[in-house]
Amino acid sequence: MLRDIECECQIVKNFTPSWFASVMGTGILALTSLLYSQYILFLKSVAYVLFYFNIILFFVLLIPWILRWIFFREEALKDLKHPILSNFYATIAIGMLVLAADFIVIGKNMKIGEIFWFIGALATVFFGTLTPYLMFKGEHVKLDHINPAWFIPPVGLIVIPIAGSLIIPHVSGSAQEFIILLNYFGWGSGFFIYLALFALVIYRFILHKPLPNTLSPTIWINLGPIGAGTVSLVNLIKNSSFITAKEPFFVFGFLFWGFGIWWFIIAVAMTFYCIKRLRLPYAMSWWAFTFPLGAYVAASHTISSLFGVQLIDYIGFALYWLLVVFWLVTFIKTFINAYHGTLFKN
Repeated sequence: MLRDIECECQIVKNFTPSWFASVMGTGILALTSLLYSQYILFLKSVAYVLFYFNIILFFVLLIPWILRWIFFREEALKDLKHPILSNFYATIAIGMLVLAADFIVIGKNMKIGEIFWFIGALATVFFGTLTPYLMFKGEHVKLDHINPAWFIPPVGLIVIPIAGSLIIPHVSGSAQEFIILLNYFGWGSGFFIYLALFALVIYRFILHKPLPNTLSPTIWINLGPIGAGTVSLVNLIKNSSFITAKEPFFVFGFLFWGFGIWWFIIAVAMTFYCIKRLRLPYAMSWWAFTFPLGAYVAASHTISSLFGVQLIDYIGFALYWLLVVFWLVTFIKTFINAYHGTLFKN
């Protein structure tokens, strides 16, 4: 009995903030499964199963996340001030934004989607501001700490309009103005912060030593702001009645998506390099293989539907199956390591 209590305490104490990346990855797989059910009808059922599973997953993970702040606040604050781990705190907020999109698009439940979106958007703004602030005011950040996980808070900001833009037509008056403001603030701030951080990450890649093997999967995170930014922009412009000339924004989204092709090639090449030269042991960072790629898959379908270029949808469909493989392997690895307790050791 005492041993079981000690084990549970250890799980809570060492519950890292990156766990909610699994909610992000599962949620985007559910969405893309629904999108591509036009080719294989069975994928619609997969989308619903993943959707309901993701709801359960979110609330299960929420328990140790909250308990850690209550009983192990010192450890939680230590992670919040860490120049790498702090960026993963935003995953709980982004996970709520992804769930909001799941509820609206898959569950057809606008009310619950609005609740998840509102809380998730405010939490995303909070972490998207707090994380850079703690880095700005400290002297603890070194060149070794620069890595693509720094994209996570701005990714969250740029994700806000994915579901938020779908809410705009369903509200009116001051509420609609507030939602429009929050959506445009999210995309604008997320996009420009991403550009600044992208320059820093490229600087590190060129002039500094390679990422440690446990952080190597984070190179895929760059597909997150590209994919999510494209979908967000298209959704936002479509649902902004005050914008009459929409085509220039759509063309920019097409260009943004095109950049993702180059980064996908780089990510694949660097992953093979890491496997060959550095090895690639399992870590929670493997979830970086899922949401960013899933966001890019969704962007591919969005751009294809918008411009009528079928080849882009075929590319997206091919990448969807890579996403399925990534999610299955990562989920199984995570389940096994969680079951044996290796994920909750110092």
